[in-house]
Amino acid sequence: LISIAGVVLGKDAIQGKIFSEINGMVGNDAAKQIQDMIKNLELSGKSTISIIIGVVTLIIGATTVFGEIQQSINIIWQVKPKPKKGWLKMIKDRVLSGSMVVTLGFLLLVSLVLNGALTAASDHLKDFLPDITVTIFNIIGVAISFIVITVLFAVIFKVLPDAKINWKDVRSGAIFTAILFTIGRVVIGIYIEKSGTSSTYGAAGSLIVILLWIYYTAAILYFGAEFTRAYVDFQGKRIEPADYAVHVEQREEEKDVAIVPPKHEIGESD
Repeated sequence: LISIAGVVLGKDAIQGKIFSEINGMVGNDAAKQIQDMIKNLELSGKSTISIIIGVVTLIIGATTVFGEIQQSINIIWQVKPKPKKGWLKMIKDRVLSGSMVVTLGFLLLVSLVLNGALTAASDHLKDFLPDITVTIFNIIGVAISFIVITVLFAVIFKVLPDAKINWKDVRSGAIFTAILFTIGRVVIGIYIEKSGTSSTYGAAGSLIVILLWIYYTAAILYFGAEFTRAYVDFQGKRIEPADYAVHVEQREEEKDVAIVPPKHEIGESD
């Protein structure tokens, strides 16, 4: 992934941005360890075959993850594809997931370019406006990151599930999810800075923080899907299934165990 992005923006710029982002989430020590791992991988050398295998593995892994997200949101929104679609539906989902990977990668790339441009402009102008420039560009950078994150969640909620939903409803859910994402990112950054977990426990502490962040991100994604469904229900509407899907009705029913015959009696009655 770093090699592919490095073709466009340069490896040094990509690695510097990755180090900055990881440093903000898991601390300086963990970020240095990950940066050393990346450098060691580069020193080991890369062949054309290894690059092809890496790209194929990345595509398969990413599309599989999006497929799992699609199924999970389908369950939350109580929709599912019709059983007769079979292989055609699976191929369509893979193509859709691949398109999602490209789209989200493009959005992240745009965000990276804009943040880089803001950083360069801030460094150039802070000599003339030292107090105001840093604050203004920091606010703009946070706003751009928030907008990109919101668009990412909006695309996931709108495109992935087998459902029909208005952009207005998607927008509300995406903004809510992006707020939770931003809050979690800030809280984890403060926790790392104040507690010193990474320096205390070394690589194990860094791994715990990374796993915690992954779990939190997955949790808020599905919580945002629940919020979107609740918002639609509050508006007096319902998330409708797509043309190739059906609505799933969930119902609880209590039955007296004494009334239900044993399995061997059911077979004998036939």
